Amino acid sequence: MEGKRVSAMPVVSYASVSDSPPMVAVSSVPSHYTCKLVLEAGCFSLCILDRDHASAIARLASVSGSKVEDKLADAGLRYTSGEVVKAPLIQGSSAALECTLVAKRRFGDHLLLVGEVKAASASEAFDGFWDFAKYRPLLYTGWRDGLTTLPGA
Repeated sequence: MEGKRVSAMPVVSYASVSDSPPMVAVSSVPSHYTCKLVLEAGCFSLCILDRDHASAIARLASVSGSKVEDKLADAGLRYTSGEVVKAPLIQGSSAALECTLVAKRRFGDHLLLVGEVKAASASEAFDGFWDFAKYRPLLYTGWRDGLTTLPGA
């Protein structure tokens, strides 16, 4: 991270693809700047944000990392470097995974990125399961339609 560009991208979903070793997968358009940085660095973080970060997530989705030096700062998000994997960890995340990139595979117009989880953390909103009185997830409602939260949340 030091002396390098910082980028990030919202992902619609992620999937657990292995318990042993623990691995997760996300997909990205290969031409997107953040995807290129992940491939170059060989690592990434997956930070789970709640509805309090909706405007920042919308900003991340609307600006290319190639256009700004620090995309997270541009979106108003503060971060630190991961403890195990040197990828940004967004402060105030409900949960965060630090991953090394172990596989990539193209599916249509997207690249599936598989990361082995090297470290994980969660807020008090997670204690074996999510406490939805404390964690208000963002829900993807379709491209260009934006983000929403659970009714009454």
